Amino acid sequence: MHSKWKKTLSAFFIGIGLLTLSGCHGSKALPDFTVPAEFDASRDYEITFWAKNDTNRNQTDVYKKAIADFESLYPNIKVNMKLYTDYGRIFNDVITNIATGTTPNVCITYPDHIATYMTGKNTVVPLDSLFADPKYGLDGSALLYDGPAQEEIVPQFLSECVLEGQHYALPYMRSTECCYINKTYVEKLGYTLPDVLTWDFVWEVSEAATAKNADGTFALNGQKVMIPFIYKSTDNMMIQSLKQQGADYSTPEGEIGLFNDTTEALLYEIADHVESGAFSTFKISSYPANFLNAGQCIFAIDSTAGATWMGADAPLADISEDAFVDFETEIRMVPQFDPAHPQMISQGPSVCVFNKADPQEVLASWLFTQYLLTNEVQIGYAQTEGYLPVTVKALESPAYQEYLAKSGEDNNTHYAIKIEASKLLLDHTGDTFVTPVFNGSASLRNAAGQLIENVATSVRRRETVDEAYMEQLYADVISLYRLDQKEIATSGKLDLGPLPAPAVFLLAVLALSWCLILLYVLYDFVKKRKKR
Repeated sequence: MHSKWKKTLSAFFIGIGLLTLSGCHGSKALPDFTVPAEFDASRDYEITFWAKNDTNRNQTDVYKKAIADFESLYPNIKVNMKLYTDYGRIFNDVITNIATGTTPNVCITYPDHIATYMTGKNTVVPLDSLFADPKYGLDGSALLYDGPAQEEIVPQFLSECVLEGQHYALPYMRSTECCYINKTYVEKLGYTLPDVLTWDFVWEVSEAATAKNADGTFALNGQKVMIPFIYKSTDNMMIQSLKQQGADYSTPEGEIGLFNDTTEALLYEIADHVESGAFSTFKISSYPANFLNAGQCIFAIDSTAGATWMGADAPLADISEDAFVDFETEIRMVPQFDPAHPQMISQGPSVCVFNKADPQEVLASWLFTQYLLTNEVQIGYAQTEGYLPVTVKALESPAYQEYLAKSGEDNNTHYAIKIEASKLLLDHTGDTFVTPVFNGSASLRNAAGQLIENVATSVRRRETVDEAYMEQLYADVISLYRLDQKEIATSGKLDLGPLPAPAVFLLAVLALSWCLILLYVLYDFVKKRKKR
């Protein structure tokens, strides 16, 4: 083979190899981030912001206004927003982009997800040094806006952003779950709604609501459809039930305790109520709000952040106007096993900053991240749903207090159910808890809900739910979410799931390239031996 062709072929193979390595999970790690002494305002920056929104356009408007106001303060920083319909899609795209080195600059996400992002070397910026920076930190002297000091962020919410001993996020909004109740139906069945729901009460009323007329319609509503109790997030249902009973779920070190006797007892009870028709889930039946508003549900458990979809006068709804049924709506904490010591989960999005090779770009991203905690953004976003601002500064502001005081004045900004949902969390912040966060905690959370979903589906298929079923269920869910690979949860090894298709293709090309290289070397060696 001519020397010219040898060089061309070698260059081709080397290029393919470098392209492949740059496109797969082994991409080059970024250096540690150090806060610049000064922000270089003479340069232009373009940063990407990934956020979540589904059908609430008011939230999109808050984001757009926040970006416009921020860009007017920092005209050299352009913020490009990308909206997603759910946090799972954000998580999947971030994982894919970690592999290709194209993560966003700022991202609305959850600590469980950040724990997985962090398994990439220097992928997410630790924020403690940025918090404390006298110029550009929280309430820094060089900021062009009035942001909160660290002590002005609600401590319980800020503590949720600590991973491995450092803050890797700022809280953005907080919510919890609550039970939206058709009080009219509860009283029609002869019951009085207690101040604190218990599981026994909810199950008893739900079972009573399954009674039917001779023609097959339900006695309570006269309709052909009635699902008395629907739970939106079955992972929260399992996690809160275990917490309320003091049962194991997981440790901060990633030790998994989900698969225990208390879990099994809960699953048997749920199976009984699915069989009677008293209980269903969002994944099986659809949104609880749709059934509640149509008079086909009594207890609808969903996030306080979904309050504008709930109730006979809900300003947002996915059913036609003629399907609405008039009823009195009440809100309560999620059902409790021990009403004297209530426990409910704290949830809601946080904001993380991704590392980049240019520290000035990271600093520009941090300036925007902090801006999301200013009063105007916090109060504006909180008014779109039953969210709670994460700063004491916003919570105690006259503007927010006036908003709460106007509960019920209209069915839009001051929709009563939405504001009451916010007050519920405000009154019970001390009764909230968070689950341990570690690499793999997102998978464990999914597994908790999957247990309930599988049992409910099996019962509807008339499968036998017994001891043998439970053993197989545990094994299947452990395998599905790779919970038997304990080193993933405890050693910090990166488990990014399946490689993206481009990375698979490039790896295949690399393997083929090396095979061709070896064949060529062998061919060249044999050819030279023959000449001798």
